[in-house]
Amino acid sequence: MIELPVIPANQVQRKPDWLRVKLPVGKEYAHVRSLVDEHKLHTICESGNCPNMGECWGAGTATFMILGNICTRSCSFCAVATGRPLAVDTDEPNRVANSIKLMNVKHAVITSVDRDDLKDGGSIIWAETIKAIRRESPQTTMETLIPDFKGIWDNLYRVCEEKPEIISHNIETVRRLTKEVRIQAKYDRSMECLKRISDSGLRTKSGIMLGLGEKEEDVIETLGDLKANGVHVVTIGQYLQPTKNHHPVIDWIHPDQFLKYKQIGMEMGFKYVESGPLVRSSYHAEKHLFDL
Repeated sequence: MIELPVIPANQVQRKPDWLRVKLPVGKEYAHVRSLVDEHKLHTICESGNCPNMGECWGAGTATFMILGNICTRSCSFCAVATGRPLAVDTDEPNRVANSIKLMNVKHAVITSVDRDDLKDGGSIIWAETIKAIRRESPQTTMETLIPDFKGIWDNLYRVCEEKPEIISHNIETVRRLTKEVRIQAKYDRSMECLKRISDSGLRTKSGIMLGLGEKEEDVIETLGDLKANGVHVVTIGQYLQPTKNHHPVIDWIHPDQFLKYKQIGMEMGFKYVESGPLVRSSYHAEKHLFDL
């Protein structure tokens, strides 16, 4: 198998040129920016310093995180704090729905920390958030980027029953690296989660990060597994190390290799494959609603 070259991270002193981020601009972005500042709204786009924030806000898409900002898991790639989360805020669904209404969000992406401390895994707040958004902004479409709920499928189905337009669960990395990168997660459990979503008749999406030490054959295997488990949409992007204490970047993947993975994915039969160095889970999320 022929692989396009990658650049080992330890051979460069800075990020490659293809990872340079354009400053967000545009009338729609400026309008959303002013609303966020005026009403002190919180989005993952902003707190995560997403490179695509300007493009997404300009398209009317924004991402929000629910169930607090402390996660019960300690994935080596993630900058979210690990520890004992605070008590569930039962008013959070209404606050998120109000933010979406104020921002006039056309397509909302909702995500959360893992709440393995809760019997319901946070699924009740998930369901209530979807209901609140439907009530306040009935024209807004939704993608819910959910955890695996530890394989307690009744909690998964509680979200599925609310029928958001897309349900996403990120596989994050290849099978070989899962124990190293997603310490409390299981590759096969995530695949089963995706299959159950797809079997529920819902549009199903997943994402992969590259540059963690995977090989081309690993990525192709993962794409094949995602397709076999009913996934419609895949996002593939470059992993960026949040701090020196997180998993190091092993390789900088060239844009041509991302293009190759896109072509492979489309040939496998995925409806959408977003593949590029700056692609993140919610990149072009509003486009994934159509033609499935």
